[in-house]
Amino acid sequence: MIRTVYDTKLLRLVALHGKAKSITHCSYSTHFHHQDAFDSYSYATMLQQAIQNRNPNSGKSFHCHILKRGAPLDLFAQNVLLNTYVHFHSFDDATKLFDEMPLINTASFVTLANGFSSSGQFHHALHLLLRLFREGYEVNQFVFTTLLKLLVRMELADTSWSVHAYVYKLGHHSDPYVGTALLSAYAVCGNVGAARAVFDGICCKDMVSWTGMVACYAENYFHEDALLLFCKMRTMGYAPNNFTISAALKSCLGLEAFKVGKSVHGCALKACYDRDLYVGTALLELYAKSGEIAEAQQLFEEMPKDDLIPWSLMIARYAQSEKSREALELFCRMRQSSVVPNNFTFASVLQACTSLVSLNLGKQIHSSVLKVGLDSNVFVSNALMDVYAKCGEIENSVKLFIRSEEKNEVTWNTIIVGYVQLGDGEKALNLFSNMLGYDIQPTEVTYSSVLRASSSLVSLEPGRQIHSLTIKTMYNKDSVVANSLIDMYAKCGRIDDARLTFDKMNKRNEVSWNAIICGYSMHGLSTEALNLFDMMQKTNCKPNKLTFVGVLSACSNAGLLDKGRTHFRSMLQDYGIEPCIEHYTCMVWLLGRLGQFDEAKNLIGEIPFQPSVMVWRALLGACVIHKNLDLGKVCAKHVLEMEPHDDATHVLLSNMYATERRWDRVASVRKNMKRIKVKKEPGLSWVENQGVVHYFTVGDTSHPDIKLIYAMLEWLNKKSREAGYVPDCSVVLLNVEDDEKERLLWAHSERLALAFGLIHIPPASSIRIIKNLRICVDCHAAIKLISKIVKREIVIRDINRFHHFQHGICSCGDYW
Repeated sequence: MIRTVYDTKLLRLVALHGKAKSITHCSYSTHFHHQDAFDSYSYATMLQQAIQNRNPNSGKSFHCHILKRGAPLDLFAQNVLLNTYVHFHSFDDATKLFDEMPLINTASFVTLANGFSSSGQFHHALHLLLRLFREGYEVNQFVFTTLLKLLVRMELADTSWSVHAYVYKLGHHSDPYVGTALLSAYAVCGNVGAARAVFDGICCKDMVSWTGMVACYAENYFHEDALLLFCKMRTMGYAPNNFTISAALKSCLGLEAFKVGKSVHGCALKACYDRDLYVGTALLELYAKSGEIAEAQQLFEEMPKDDLIPWSLMIARYAQSEKSREALELFCRMRQSSVVPNNFTFASVLQACTSLVSLNLGKQIHSSVLKVGLDSNVFVSNALMDVYAKCGEIENSVKLFIRSEEKNEVTWNTIIVGYVQLGDGEKALNLFSNMLGYDIQPTEVTYSSVLRASSSLVSLEPGRQIHSLTIKTMYNKDSVVANSLIDMYAKCGRIDDARLTFDKMNKRNEVSWNAIICGYSMHGLSTEALNLFDMMQKTNCKPNKLTFVGVLSACSNAGLLDKGRTHFRSMLQDYGIEPCIEHYTCMVWLLGRLGQFDEAKNLIGEIPFQPSVMVWRALLGACVIHKNLDLGKVCAKHVLEMEPHDDATHVLLSNMYATERRWDRVASVRKNMKRIKVKKEPGLSWVENQGVVHYFTVGDTSHPDIKLIYAMLEWLNKKSREAGYVPDCSVVLLNVEDDEKERLLWAHSERLALAFGLIHIPPASSIRIIKNLRICVDCHAAIKLISKIVKREIVIRDINRFHHFQHGICSCGDYW
């Protein structure tokens, strides 16, 4: 085609000005009016210039001139015009132009299909490409790359194998562009083997092909292969780009190969990619995951601050690394910049508020969330619920839960966990039931939380049902769930089931060992607890503070003084664990229970911090058992100085005076309790039958079956006396006659619960009773005989431990 002199001058003018918009619509119309020749190439060049200058009006002006002149553009120029409309997202105009084009070719289809695909109009794009195939137009490498990218965007990457067959048939499989597009499609659907076969079949691999394969390995967790290919690429002389480096860093993170990651960081520095957004983000992840949070902070400070991703990532890693204050400070810095937080940023900041248990900050962030309209976002909403629940305002969490239109499993878990942590296990179990009713699939967090709820309620039946659900969903093999099952069975009196769960675990961690050791200790089975501790020392799991609480409790419950001393000393000497208040409390109870009061007092004096109420209560309990009134008064004084309204201490002090028959002092203690408005916690026992819990207090007459219960007690009293039972009236600390004391003994809450259990619970089942106070000596002796008379296993959990009565013997060996 021959250009006119005017067209040549016009192109020079466009080039000189550099912007097509500098030439007005009027000047074009004036000059073109006098030109007879028509040059499509010139128009195509000016249209491309309009695209480069991002000036849609110039493109439309050129199109107007073309229409006014009435001369048709050639196919190449028409495709450039089509691309102009596509580039500026004028899809209605582009479609109209496409339909009116006298001639179209493959480039026309690909241009418009690419436009539809990039704007999210996937079905229009697919319709165009299918039409291309149907109408017999040339199918080249550009068609295949467009189609494969479209399938990936439509989440239909798993159908790319059929396209691959067509590619192979037409001989385009060795083309680097088509090969890379195929590789990416296979990477998305996880077919790494096919992706590697495609990669190996590309004749002339370029940087994009290498990067695609490295990224494919990294995205599909083939981290070692990703790093090996990254090294091979470098040995072949290819310089990695930002995407290759970020993929390699991801694989280093996946393998926790932090030293290798630092080497890749060196490559990034040499190639000047360390300030790249993708590389910088991957480096932040790497250093944060390795625990080098200071290095991550330094990297962040050196990065450009105009993108949200580094800010959000750094805030999240601070919040997850127990650096909540730093997370909040960084969020404040971010708010002072031009970067606007998104839902992930707010979720991380709220997590920091939760860790700090800062309700005030949480409410402030809540206000910011409302201002930007992200309160309905499920991630932000869940984080807000968690803040309010952890800060004790579960009512606000429930309000957010009810208002939430989009609830996922995390939403339900947040409220369930909140109820459990606040000690409201019944509401947690009810909410779990509702969750199942809505067909929301529980997770390991859900199961472990509701099992904790069952443990806190000492409710075996719901715990068993939850166990059945975990078996159906295979969550029983999850270590977190299994650990909760061990704890639940132990606290509900089924230590054999707890051990069975422990033995079936494929992988045990410190929590598993601690749960079973503490479980055996709680049941008074000290030999088993200490044997398990010996087994634990032979594994890779190292004992921690909680382990030694279980071990020392086992020694205390069995009166194993020498072993207790040995394990207490070994904590610091062998394991470097500084004893905390729980360990000192166990030792004080062990010494006091054995009457070693001088050593117990000396140990309290050696505590490197202020002894807590727990320590003095333990020694006070020992004084009550050994009737050491003088030391008991000292212990009570220490407790009441710290907690003046502690009812248990007042009661124990009163009991010691009553034991000495100092009724005037008993009256004085009770008068003081009345004066400061301290009420004694009533003795309470409860027993579960068919999912219903039945409560009994001392001398209770309110139960519907009370006549049957007292009839059963009368029969038990008669049979017990025949078996040699002699009432120990000394435990009734009231100034009344012995006959009245004997009557009161048989009205103790645990005996009422036992009588109910014998009436209603089937003979093949054990009777499990929970008591909120320490079981008295007389009840202990009576229930031992009853277990032999009725030939039933009776399990009683008092405030300190479990007692398993069977065949006239208790698991505690009469030492409790």
